[in-house]
Amino acid sequence: MGSAEYEIQQRVEVQIPPTKPFFHSLKSSLKETFFPDDPFKQFKNQTVARKFLLGCQYFVPILEWAPRYTFEFFKADFIAGITIASLAVPQGISYAGLASLPPVIGLYSSFVPPLIYAMLGSSRDLAVGTVAVPSLLISSMLGKEVNPHQNTKLYVQLVLTATFFAGVFQAALGLLRLGFIVDFLSHAAIVGFMSGAATVVCLQQLKGILGLVHFTHGADLVSVMKSVFTQIHMWRWESGVLGCCFLLFLFTTRYFSRKKPVFFWVNALAPLTSVIMGSLLVYLTHAENHGIEIIGHLKKGLNPPSLSELETAFGSAHLTTAIKTGIITGVIALAEGIAVGRSFAVFKSYHIDGNKEMIAIGMMNIAGSCTSCYLTTGPFSRTAVNFNAGCKTAVSNIVMATAVMITLLFLTPLFYYTPLVVLSAIIITAMVSLIDYEAAIHLWAVDKFDFIVCISAYIGVVFGSVETGLVIAVAISLLRILLFVARPKTSVMGGIPNSMTYRSIEQYPKANLVPGILILHINAPVYFANASYLRERISRWIDEEEEKLKYSANDLQYVVLDMSAVGSIDTSGISMLEEIKRNADRRCIKLVLANPGGEVMKKLEKSKFIDTIGQEWIYVTVGEAVNACNFMLQTCKPKSKAVDEEADDKV
Repeated sequence: MGSAEYEIQQRVEVQIPPTKPFFHSLKSSLKETFFPDDPFKQFKNQTVARKFLLGCQYFVPILEWAPRYTFEFFKADFIAGITIASLAVPQGISYAGLASLPPVIGLYSSFVPPLIYAMLGSSRDLAVGTVAVPSLLISSMLGKEVNPHQNTKLYVQLVLTATFFAGVFQAALGLLRLGFIVDFLSHAAIVGFMSGAATVVCLQQLKGILGLVHFTHGADLVSVMKSVFTQIHMWRWESGVLGCCFLLFLFTTRYFSRKKPVFFWVNALAPLTSVIMGSLLVYLTHAENHGIEIIGHLKKGLNPPSLSELETAFGSAHLTTAIKTGIITGVIALAEGIAVGRSFAVFKSYHIDGNKEMIAIGMMNIAGSCTSCYLTTGPFSRTAVNFNAGCKTAVSNIVMATAVMITLLFLTPLFYYTPLVVLSAIIITAMVSLIDYEAAIHLWAVDKFDFIVCISAYIGVVFGSVETGLVIAVAISLLRILLFVARPKTSVMGGIPNSMTYRSIEQYPKANLVPGILILHINAPVYFANASYLRERISRWIDEEEEKLKYSANDLQYVVLDMSAVGSIDTSGISMLEEIKRNADRRCIKLVLANPGGEVMKKLEKSKFIDTIGQEWIYVTVGEAVNACNFMLQTCKPKSKAVDEEADDKV
């Protein structure tokens, strides 16, 4: 654009938004932080009675969808509920063993919590039950304090206490709208942590597969391998053969179901089929007399209340450990449950409220801890079966709970001869699917840093401990956040040929640099954490540009800062801009700002920086700023630095 055209063009001045009262701004900020989904919108312009009903429906979602429930929905939910019950019974018994708990507690945990979630949860597909990784965490953390075999009663009390505090923590996050805290566990960290925990769980099942009686309590690779290979003389070939046969059966059914999705029920029924076949085999051959360990007696009846156990544990010397275990396992269970629920909600095009889910999962764990249940959430395997079985609503959880109730009342004696090796095979089969090597390969291809986060968490779990892996995963995720904040991306911009658009020359190599003008893009808010870095980086850009122009006819006259991506700025950032301007003035370079946002303009105006730089040097777009600088270069012809230096020498 020529100088004549620029003179004719009417310049658009960058506006400063009107100042709002402090409390109004604070209210708006808090609303955006804690209520981004605006849950109060539905209450506007409603009668008191209607508001009360909507409030009840908000906290108890079953009141909202139950009146529309039909018999067609029930038929679908009944089939899905029976299907997941066939998976819940063997998995419940297996995962209770993984948590070093009596097997019947695994069944208890598939009865009460699903009923609570069906009333409070917002997911139509989530199937509630115990999960492997939190079970391993419970055993690993509490097992160091109390031996689960020598002091079973105290250990169970501590597990119930940990479950109670997990539920309190989860519900508190939902009620206080603090669900974003869970987001500090990045996807890469979760993939690495879950894969590492699954690997450790699989290794620990070698105890059952090989028929070992004494086994390490350590949860790391070295301890497990040492325990396995120092007891070669104790390996039972009968247990090994039986375990390999059931592993082959379970993996074959899973492979078949994946190849033929219409036969999903084959894989769903495989664990229960394995339990039945294993029990019959032991009963008919008296294998329990030949080295095959069995479950033995399972207590008959519904969940006994456990308030007295909680009361006793509250006075225990190990209460602090139970609280810590509850919070850590609560976060892991919450992250898994919400992620699984959201994943399946996408397939059916509906939305689940993360804060409601936290309240629902927290309340079911609080209720569970009072009824002899340990930590539950929405496991992926059970939810996938529920989804494939065609569930329509959370009633499938009620059907599953009813089936488990019948099992507790009448069928527990049938599990007396169930071999432990079958439970180990069931756990291994479920855990292998959590070792997501394809996700790790994808992370390597897309983002190398994410891959480092993933593999670090995996190595921490496998070679250290589950807690070590979790700490590494969170620490590296937080480190990445700090790096993003403290080291924001900056880039030199050039003009795209035949347009008025300016973009990074790194992304667009054909973009043309403008002689005498350095255009820099700042790609982050400017805070105290990155102000010093940005000052040094911008100064270096200026030094490098001047070095390039040192032996050319043009001098660097203008530095244009594109602030379109700077959403906010603090006092440290403003001080940085003031220092950059002083540095530029000493070099006879003019600082120009392009497209600062409303919040930034308010801060610049209050700090008097606009008076310092001049309103005329703040532009709406980079293109307008470059045109103005070009116009000044063509008309005013500022004296060069060489002339200034010569004048200084004469003085």
